[in-house]
Amino acid sequence: MVDWFVNTLRTYPEIAIFLSLGLGYYFGSFTYKGLGLGAVTATLIAAVLIGQLGITISPPLKSTFFLMFLFAIGYGVGPQFVRGIAKDGIPQAIFAAVVCLFCLGAAYFGALIAGYDIGSAAGLYAGSQTISASMGLATDAINRLGLPPEQSKAMLDAMPVAYAVTYIFGTVGSAIVLALIGPSLLGIDLEAECKRYELEHGGKKALGGAGTAWHHYELRAYRVKEGGRAAGLTVLEAERMLPSERVFIERIRRDGKVQDATVDTIIAAGDILAVAGRREILVDLIGSVAEEINDQELLAVPAGGVDVFVTNKAVDGKTLAELASMPLARGVFLRKIVRGATATEIPILPNTQVQRGDILTIVGRTQDTAAATKALGRPDAQTDIADVAFIGAAIAIGALIGAMTYKVGSVPLTLSTSGGALISGLFFGWLRSVRPTFGRIPSPTVWFMNSVGLNVFIAVVGISSGPGFVAGLQQLGFSLFLWGVMVTTVPLILAMYVGKYVFRFHPAILLGCCSGARTTTASLGMINDRAKSQIPGLGYTVTYAVGNTLLTIWGMVLVLLLA
Repeated sequence: MVDWFVNTLRTYPEIAIFLSLGLGYYFGSFTYKGLGLGAVTATLIAAVLIGQLGITISPPLKSTFFLMFLFAIGYGVGPQFVRGIAKDGIPQAIFAAVVCLFCLGAAYFGALIAGYDIGSAAGLYAGSQTISASMGLATDAINRLGLPPEQSKAMLDAMPVAYAVTYIFGTVGSAIVLALIGPSLLGIDLEAECKRYELEHGGKKALGGAGTAWHHYELRAYRVKEGGRAAGLTVLEAERMLPSERVFIERIRRDGKVQDATVDTIIAAGDILAVAGRREILVDLIGSVAEEINDQELLAVPAGGVDVFVTNKAVDGKTLAELASMPLARGVFLRKIVRGATATEIPILPNTQVQRGDILTIVGRTQDTAAATKALGRPDAQTDIADVAFIGAAIAIGALIGAMTYKVGSVPLTLSTSGGALISGLFFGWLRSVRPTFGRIPSPTVWFMNSVGLNVFIAVVGISSGPGFVAGLQQLGFSLFLWGVMVTTVPLILAMYVGKYVFRFHPAILLGCCSGARTTTASLGMINDRAKSQIPGLGYTVTYAVGNTLLTIWGMVLVLLLA
């Protein structure tokens, strides 16, 4: 039975790949307090074990899935990357670039001092910085060095060994350094700083909402009394009686008939008004001076929520306070802002800026949400169909450009097909955010291309290098783990101090900026938990986009530096 199983895997290596994925995703899903191996490391370990059986896999398969993965990475972070480079995210983008240089420098000098070969150095870098994608570009670069085949193979076999040994602390250690040690090193009370940030920017903690019995926004009916303050005013004038609050009159019952309210409608004594706003305003303020009526027909306002994909250049960069004063916002309430490939939820504060590519969840009357959607951009269409023609063409274009070789003197320079796919993803991802009429890739599809694309690549690497993994681990020894600790920790500590004293980021978002620049989502989760706030996420999206791109490219750069 065992012989049949082994021979079957050798004859049909595709089974070995799927077995690696199944085991990797299963064991990678186990976590303790939010930390675990993750699918990538678990898949690599499973593939290495399966690779002990001596299974041969066709090389093009690995490259195919890796190109798909890199394009998905670029597509997801493109809008934030371009914005960070070109507009008001420049300080965060520069900070991310500096942190990435720290990461590259730590791995470079660590490998030199420890005397590691190029493959081990690339694995040390990829694992300590938890940037698995860099191994693909490093592999391309090693293959282009013109070394004897046996020497190249030895380097490529050493890479996953070093990666596996250093990745665990790269994940866990970065979260510990940033979330647990970082606030103490910087001398800040993270929870207090986040509360101060919210107060400085006019924020208030929003309780309840979808999925709870208490709702932040409500619609209630009130009768206008004889001599009441609203009698004789237009709807717009009545709404402005509470200038610091967003309260809207949606409908009016007059002489027994229900009609929609417009800004020019004049309110008369005896009218029953359907008023929408924050619950505490309707109950505590209006309810204390007006007679509340239970009018089911009046309150049966056609309403709903819609996810809006922001594309309008006119609203790009405007704060929520500015948007709230515009006609497009009348009758509409904002429930959620999601930004970037990691779907980071952005706090709703008056000074929060809306960016093209954001997805806003708005609620209100159907006609009001439709008008707001038209002014902001387009509805985020709920469809499972991906534009595969676009995906294929975009990856092909990027890979063709990357395959070109340019000579500077006698030195050949190339992006490689992998680098070309990444750049293509960045460009087309940004283009999609401003011209969303083509190139739609639903979020589940992006996830599949990103996660499964990378893990198929990792599975092939692990299976192919499996026979030499144990020997490599014995050769490199426990010192490799210690070097991984150093290469993980030093850039993070430098990043925190540079962010505080050079870039002078607000303490509430500083650690979020560090997490993004190092692309360590696990640490952001721990930081938010410790802060008891989503505020640190404001520093994550731009830095993540820049960091994810540069840290991936550094895999190739490190090989060239060491070569």
